[in-house]
Amino acid sequence: MASLRYIFEEYTFDTDRRELHRGADVVAVTPQVFDLLDYLIRNRERVVSKDDLISAIWKGRSVSDAALTTRLNAARNAIDDSGEEQRLIKTLPRKGFRFVGPVREARAAAGAAIADNLMETPRQTLTLPDKPSIAILPFTNLSSDPEQDYFADGMVEEITTALSHFKPLFVIARSSSFTYKGRAVDVKQVGRELGVRYVLEGSVRKAANRVRITGQLADTATGAHLWAGRFDGGLGDIFDLQDQVTESVVGAIAPAVERAEIERAKRKPTESLDAYALYLRGLASYYQFGSQQANDEALRLFNSAIELDPDFASAYAFAALCWVWAKINGWFSNSANDIAEVTRLSQRAVELGKDDAIALAAGGNALVYVVRDLGVGAALIDRALLLNSNLAEAWFYGGWAKNWLREPEAAIERFARAMRLNPLDPRMSGMRAGTAAAHFFLGRYDGAASWAATALQDNPDYQPGLRMAAASNAMAGRSEQAHKAVARLRQLNPMLRVSALKDALGPWHADDLARYEEGLRRAGLPE
Repeated sequence: MASLRYIFEEYTFDTDRRELHRGADVVAVTPQVFDLLDYLIRNRERVVSKDDLISAIWKGRSVSDAALTTRLNAARNAIDDSGEEQRLIKTLPRKGFRFVGPVREARAAAGAAIADNLMETPRQTLTLPDKPSIAILPFTNLSSDPEQDYFADGMVEEITTALSHFKPLFVIARSSSFTYKGRAVDVKQVGRELGVRYVLEGSVRKAANRVRITGQLADTATGAHLWAGRFDGGLGDIFDLQDQVTESVVGAIAPAVERAEIERAKRKPTESLDAYALYLRGLASYYQFGSQQANDEALRLFNSAIELDPDFASAYAFAALCWVWAKINGWFSNSANDIAEVTRLSQRAVELGKDDAIALAAGGNALVYVVRDLGVGAALIDRALLLNSNLAEAWFYGGWAKNWLREPEAAIERFARAMRLNPLDPRMSGMRAGTAAAHFFLGRYDGAASWAATALQDNPDYQPGLRMAAASNAMAGRSEQAHKAVARLRQLNPMLRVSALKDALGPWHADDLARYEEGLRRAGLPE
């Protein structure tokens, strides 16, 4: 017999065992508080009223407002929430209550331990946002040349970016949508896993100098098709075709969007189709998030696009991001020439892309992490978020910037937004490690250790996650877990030392860096 477990943040809520776990620890809750949490989580798709709770928890018995408030506060305290923050349990005045945190459902055999391998659990089921939400799935390449995959992927990239500019829409990021590439999918399942109401599917056929784009918009609740369209044109019309697809989708699901917003979202990234083709090839290599060879190839392609069009803002932005990825992975020399090149690319991306959220966020991230210009880079990321609140990458970069600015509560909020917009991102480990770091510097070492553990679920050798697991467990007094993390770190990198970490990390404040280093020393990392 299977029991149902709900997993949110660092918590696991086991309905069969009637246990709430935070990481490996059991959180003590009274039976009524457990039932209250159970009811809110199970009914998270809607607002539940006071009467609903009284009927379900107290079986209709008379209950005072004070008693209900006391149980709600106890439920919030159990999951590290509060009436002021309302991060997970939201009160809607005169309406009721709703559990608003992203939740993953998993079934396990009765009696299975909470520490079972979560990598084998089903993908999470996410709550729908409060506004129209959409995922653009990879388009099928109908051309005879499989090399044209990059072109079909580029169509999705551009349409996703254009749709994400519309504030009335909630748009899932490309990295999550592309986990479905090459698979036959059920739109209802996609809707559950990504937490969206609509899915856009399509195809691209490119032959000689002609392009045909088709699209179908489906409602994930019913599977019904709401709109379908076909757009034909020459290669020189490619940006107009993308705009037509975008306008048709917006018109089908968000008719209240102002025309001015549609016009503002239109952009022609370059006049050179050859530069654009190189840029799309660069994206295909960059989004592998893999080997140094793939990253170097992406950088070469972006630089080639820049040579053909020196005013191509997005090419500068992604070239700068290649350098960021190189530094994260230790492929970066930190030489003055390298720093100068990253500075040049970032500044040029920002100069040319003043109203381009992607260019601003990427340039800002490179300035923060590589150049260590924290103030300027963080301000650019903030501007990107004002321009496009759907840009998951900007929330991700902004989370780390807030950590480095010593604003960990704001960092937690930004990482949570990034994870919701991009729930299947290959860089999820980085978002979770950033959340762990925020908890660490708030002195919440248990929470930091739990988040570090989640960062290692999909990538057990992720070194930032291992470092945070070591430091947070050591500071929490769990020396065995801390020493295990250090042992694995030293297997992966035998030369790792506390004194050598500073250059590999971001621009931490000196006091924060000292506390982090102290945790690693306690965990057994040599000086």
